[in-house]
Amino acid sequence: MKTLRKFLYGEVVGAVVLVTLGFIALFFFFDFVEELQNVTRNAKAGYQIPQALAYVGLMAPSHIYELLPITVLIGTIFVMARFAQSSEFTILRTSGLGPWRALRTLGLLGLAFTLFTFAVGDYIAPLADKTAQRLRAQFLGNLTVGKTGAWLKDRQLYGHFAVNVGALTAGAEMRDVQIFEYDNKGFMVSITRADSASFGDGDYWQLLNVKRTDFPELENPRAAVTTTMQESLRWPTKVTAEMVAAAVLKPERMGTVALFQYMHHLKNNGQSAQKYEIQFWKKVFYPLSCLVMVVLALPFAYFHFRSGSIATYVFAGVMAGISFVLLNNVLNDLGNLRGWQPWFTAALPGMIYSVLSLSAFTWLVLRR
Repeated sequence: MKTLRKFLYGEVVGAVVLVTLGFIALFFFFDFVEELQNVTRNAKAGYQIPQALAYVGLMAPSHIYELLPITVLIGTIFVMARFAQSSEFTILRTSGLGPWRALRTLGLLGLAFTLFTFAVGDYIAPLADKTAQRLRAQFLGNLTVGKTGAWLKDRQLYGHFAVNVGALTAGAEMRDVQIFEYDNKGFMVSITRADSASFGDGDYWQLLNVKRTDFPELENPRAAVTTTMQESLRWPTKVTAEMVAAAVLKPERMGTVALFQYMHHLKNNGQSAQKYEIQFWKKVFYPLSCLVMVVLALPFAYFHFRSGSIATYVFAGVMAGISFVLLNNVLNDLGNLRGWQPWFTAALPGMIYSVLSLSAFTWLVLRR
């Protein structure tokens, strides 16, 4: 069995790597062509072809994470169909490779792909994406989410705060910061504006060039509104750099731990966390799709044909992979609009394809 696993795993892994490299090369080309527009517009700022190539290359891990279930399916189908066409799988069956043993053998390989996908999506891709965004921001300007900036809430014992961050620099410094303070009754207490702010070592922000406007209390409505100017102000807060980055960057580009922390921060401050909860559970369930795809590809080894084109079966794998990605994206948006349970929304595509793969295995392998 060791020789069999070594042979089977080598063929499947080689095919998956080859398919993944083909897709990545295609995405790299498309991303680079799109990035050439920024090279043309910002050549004077120093953003040239080497920087664009570095940026596009750093985006590759995100594409690998998104494509791995599809490439695993296509690569495994290609190997299983080729084994069936050359009668190699028939020889393996007569040598003692029964259906359940074949399922268990490929299942172990699927678990390995699952762990690899999780590592890429949770560690490599977020780090590479942040590096790419900072590299781009050095030449094209700060990271923003539009003209309104990023909004966050911070609930503390002595009041409530609504924080607006206009932009993030490449060095993780905040620009155009506004802090709106409210009392426990919902009345505005003060507005603090700062040209820039940095994250301190503890639970605080260091504000620079600060303008603070204090409003009178309800008990003394005739008191004047006071405005003070300060060069520097230390503002205590539990809003971390990861939370600000989460508000600026897309949630799918965050790690599982960062998503979990930001999700609980939103809940603790009375904000909707539905979108981030769906992305969190998607991070949990999405790598398991590789295991489902391996099981879905196994029945292709039991087709009995001597001649014919493997391209037909590979094309079927491509269509199945594309349909999985489309279903995954559609259900995520639909679950967010309909308010479905986040874990159910994220797990539903995998459950549907698990039923399809096990049904195909039962009908084509066990019964036939």
